[in-house]
Amino acid sequence: MREDPLLALVLVFVPLSLLSVGGGPSILAGIENAVTARHWMSERDFLDLFAIARAAPGPGVLLATLIGWKVAGIAGAIVASLALFVPSSLLYYAIARHWNAHRGKLWHGALERGLAPVAAALILAGSLVILRATGTSPALWAIAAASTAILLWRPKLNPLWVLAAGGIVAMLLGGS
Repeated sequence: MREDPLLALVLVFVPLSLLSVGGGPSILAGIENAVTARHWMSERDFLDLFAIARAAPGPGVLLATLIGWKVAGIAGAIVASLALFVPSSLLYYAIARHWNAHRGKLWHGALERGLAPVAAALILAGSLVILRATGTSPALWAIAAASTAILLWRPKLNPLWVLAAGGIVAMLLGGS
């Protein structure tokens, strides 16, 4: 029996929504894993949708909307978007209403400090998923490492300059 694609989108994106500590990039690995496991599209299609989502104005998790559209048309785009944005928004609203009342308590600071490395690791996992999907070229990995180092060294540098430089170097190397 074939699963309803709209239900499948809800089953994928609601839990990811609630796990999106650190924002959209933190669930990229989970999205890619779900897309691969459910055979919704090829790796190349996923990368194309990822590139479109990153180039479009708005949140990077518009990738979910594009995946929903690819899986089930306009209804899928709406369902995937709502499944990703509504649960985390409601949870955030509920927490934010009471968060400041507990500022200064030991558990409050511990929770904030403890979630920072979790968010960083989830974002790193998503970055590695995209890098792995582009191929195993040592040149591309070197460009990614150099870009990361530059942005860590100069965090106020506009990342578009680093992206442009990385793209130029990749083109000069023949797309390795």
